[in-house]
Amino acid sequence: MGAKGYLSSDQLEFFNSQGYLVIESFASPEEIDAMMKRMDQLLNEFDCSTASIFSTKNQQHTDDYFYESVENVSFFFEEKAFGDDGNLKQPKQLSINKVGHALHELDPVFKAFSSSDKVCGMLLSLGYQRPIIIQSMYIFKQPGIGGEVVPHQDNSFLYTEPPTCTGLWWALEDATITNGCLWAIPGSHKNGLVRRFIRGEGGVSFDRPSPTYDKKDFVAIEVKAGSLVLIHGDLIHQSFENQSSKSRHAYSLHVVDTDGCKWAQSNWIRRKVEPEPLFVA
Repeated sequence: MGAKGYLSSDQLEFFNSQGYLVIESFASPEEIDAMMKRMDQLLNEFDCSTASIFSTKNQQHTDDYFYESVENVSFFFEEKAFGDDGNLKQPKQLSINKVGHALHELDPVFKAFSSSDKVCGMLLSLGYQRPIIIQSMYIFKQPGIGGEVVPHQDNSFLYTEPPTCTGLWWALEDATITNGCLWAIPGSHKNGLVRRFIRGEGGVSFDRPSPTYDKKDFVAIEVKAGSLVLIHGDLIHQSFENQSSKSRHAYSLHVVDTDGCKWAQSNWIRRKVEPEPLFVA
C-alpha cells in the first residue's frame, strides 16, 4: 500500500477473489489513541436515559432514536447490560454496544480520520468515483457481554442500484477468536446478495429468511490493533459473543458510490441532508 493508501495489484486481486482484505498498521498508534480517548470523553458526557438497546438477532424492533441516529451521535446498549430490575449491571462505559451513525460527520476526531488522504486513496483504487460515507460506528464488543453479530451482508442494509457498498473495519484493539474477532466465508461475495433489509410503513424487516450457513466454511480474521479489514458488500461475515475479559473496540465505516448508481428508497437510512462526497474522481 502506497503512502496515500492506494492498493497494490496483489491486494486488489486478493480482495476481488476473497471478498475481504487485511491491511496491517493502517491506523497509527496516535490515531487509535485519539479515537479511543475521544470516545471515552463522549461516553462520560452522555446521559444514559436517552440511549436505546441494539441487537443483531432481533432487528425488527426499531424506534425513532434508531432512525434519527443516521444524522446524530447516538448510543446503543448491549442486550445483556441490564439486570432483572431494569438497571445497568455495570458502569455505562462497559454497557454500550456501539455509538453511531454519524461520528464521521459530526465529531472532529473521527471526521479527520474518516476523510483522510489514505482512506480516500484506497477508495479511489477500489474504483469509487463519488463515494459517500453512509454510516460510521464505534463498536465496543464489551468483555463478557459483547453481543453476537449474526452472518450478514452489508449490501442487505445499505443497498444501491447497482450494489456499491464496502465496509471498512479498523481494529482499535487486538481482535482474536477469544474476544470476538470477525469471521467470513472467503469468496462468498461472488454468489450475490441473498436478501434485503427493507423499511416500510410498519417498520423494518428482511424480505426473506436467512439461509443457514455451515460453520466450517467461515475463517477467523484475527488482526492486530491498527489493522483495517476491507469487506465487500456481498461478503458473508459475522462475529461471536465476547465471553472473554478483554474488550474488542473497533471503528467502522460503510461507503457507497453516488456516481452511476442510486440509493434505494427502501433502505432503513433516510437522510434529511445529502452527505458530502469524500472526493469526485
